[in-house]
Amino acid sequence: MTDLATRKCKPCEGGVAPLTPDEIAILIRQLEDWKYADGVIAKTYSFRNYYETMAFVNATAWISHREDHHPDLVVGYNKCRVEYHTHAIGGLSENDFICAAKIDALFDR
Repeated sequence: MTDLATRKCKPCEGGVAPLTPDEIAILIRQLEDWKYADGVIAKTYSFRNYYETMAFVNATAWISHREDHHPDLVVGYNKCRVEYHTHAIGGLSENDFICAAKIDALFDR
């Protein structure tokens, strides 16, 4: 588990500058297999079946609710793409990386 996964999201209502490319580069190195492109960070998770995919989606929804920071999800039979972008600031915030790390932590054993 990364240090990001132990942090708590801070309310973001706008008026805050999005992260710079240098800040994004530092934070994304703390995540496993997440990619930055077109203003979002994203990762696709693969599963054995629909049941496992939906269990992941529900766990992601629970984390998102607790952090009050919600990703865009693209769900298929055995995969789910998770995308983060802080709409209120029109870019990425630390919250995006915190939530990404918390989702990855679902798989830490």
